[in-house]
Amino acid sequence: MTIKDYNFSGKKAIVRVDFNVPMKEGVITDDTRIRGALPTLKHILDGGGALIIMSHMGKPKGKVKPELSLGQIKDAVAAALGVPEVKFAPDCAKAADAAAALKPGEVLMLENLRFYPEEEGKPVGVEKGTPEYEEAKKAMKESQKQFAKTLASYADCYVMDAFGTAHRKHASTAVIADYFDADNKMLGFLMEKEVQAVDNVLNNIKRPFVAVMGGSKVSSKIGIIENLLGKVDKLILCGGMTYTFAKAHGGNIGGSIVELDKLDVALNVEKLAKENGVELVLGEDSVCCTGYDFGTFQVKEGAKIDVFPSNAIPDEYEGLDAGPVSAAKFAKALEGAKTILWNGPAGCFECDDFCAGSRAVGDAIAKATAEGAFSLIGGGDSVACCTKFGLTDKVSYISTGGGALLEAIEGKVLPGVAAIKG
Repeated sequence: MTIKDYNFSGKKAIVRVDFNVPMKEGVITDDTRIRGALPTLKHILDGGGALIIMSHMGKPKGKVKPELSLGQIKDAVAAALGVPEVKFAPDCAKAADAAAALKPGEVLMLENLRFYPEEEGKPVGVEKGTPEYEEAKKAMKESQKQFAKTLASYADCYVMDAFGTAHRKHASTAVIADYFDADNKMLGFLMEKEVQAVDNVLNNIKRPFVAVMGGSKVSSKIGIIENLLGKVDKLILCGGMTYTFAKAHGGNIGGSIVELDKLDVALNVEKLAKENGVELVLGEDSVCCTGYDFGTFQVKEGAKIDVFPSNAIPDEYEGLDAGPVSAAKFAKALEGAKTILWNGPAGCFECDDFCAGSRAVGDAIAKATAEGAFSLIGGGDSVACCTKFGLTDKVSYISTGGGALLEAIEGKVLPGVAAIKG
């Protein structure tokens, strides 16, 4: 069943959204996630249905934390939806009466799902690795099923539209689907777009396919890199992982970030790239600094900034961005690409002194997109780069899911998708 085909008239739909929006002093500072869910929510209301919205906010870890209550965003959601009111259920497990009273066109929002340990299904207050933990784990799984069954009882159909949590087998993202038959559970519009975007870069590839992997650590991306090596034509590796590769070849990287226990992994990536006929593109030079504050994203007073070869950085410096030669090399590698994936910046883009490498990547991707490439941007930092450089409307698709996107690219099955598709 698809959301376009389903008849919502007179039905109550319980929808898992991702309203984990950033807040400051009770005010939403970025409503992107709310706006992303609007097509699905409005479609249900326009179709004559009633809405039960459920989401999490923050990481309360099974405890009630008033500062993370979804009650503080209900008016903003009402305004975004264009409805007079969003009713609020302060107890997810005791919302049956409120749900039963809903009329077509009305909206009910449940309290933060993660106030309940049953949502994530993890035992609380028990030490891992102990016999007590294993017993508590079994009991919690049963409690999680009961919690999901309770949530399901409020509605006639279930819509999963929270891609950012699709990689978690939580009560509201996967387990709940067991209590609806195939004709009454479906993906929302946002989820459909996310799944299609991932499919475009993994299974519907137009070549050349170029992937850009940035970020600080090889270890956090190794599964993705290994999966991509069987699919891409070119793989650009940038950001902090540059220095692990440089160190693996005996280079001097000064005080740059490095994973000394992953030098063999870096060399193996190079070996696999060669075996798969993949052009591996690594930076040759770096913009380096003698004093950078990662907390404030500022250069410390009196610090020096210079450009050095990435494998010949003086001890007092650390590499913080791709140098001009590297930036040009990355841009050149993206020329003529037809499928592009970008995850992770080329440097400490938050500071204007170290954003040129990421900007070069972003501009090259925008240019290739204008020439017909499909470009998928994922991961918070890459999305932040696009926003900073004014490129959000110049790429094909920006993913809302960080961990979910990475696991999908890695080739893993997402529980939130599998629960719907079977």
